[in-house]
Amino acid sequence: MESLLRLLQQDSTTPREDLARQLNITLDEVNRRIAALEKEGVIRGYQAIVDKDRLDKNTVTAMIEVRITPERGGGFDRIAERIAKFDQVVSCYLMSGGYDLMVVVQGGSLREVASFVSEKLSTLEPVISTATHFRLKAYKENGALFVDTAPDDRLAVSP
Repeated sequence: MESLLRLLQQDSTTPREDLARQLNITLDEVNRRIAALEKEGVIRGYQAIVDKDRLDKNTVTAMIEVRITPERGGGFDRIAERIAKFDQVVSCYLMSGGYDLMVVVQGGSLREVASFVSEKLSTLEPVISTATHFRLKAYKENGALFVDTAPDDRLAVSP
């Protein structure tokens, strides 16, 4: 299963026939494994990795560290799930260290992200404090490099 997941993470658009050939299994087995992984919730979806800097549309991404008071009986989960449901939130992680959550937020402008933090996130009762870091440039995201390199015409010495 791990080799199938690795291939899907590299390129989920790879035809299933190619996956079967690479894994040396049948197409039916690939379909069965993918269906099982989707049913178990291991595969949560398929997305394109987009270099937003190449689009004309301006978007602002911020990583927000959030310190919260865990709730009795719910710990961090209930408030984290509540924060994750905001439309502006693209990722939300429970973290170790000085802050409890890392929340990735996207908006159309700095003002929009700032308004989200000041009006929605910071006003939640369990939220003690936040620290907002705006993304300036992406070099790699979800394993995909965002750096263009000139083609190298030399022969490869090693893989």
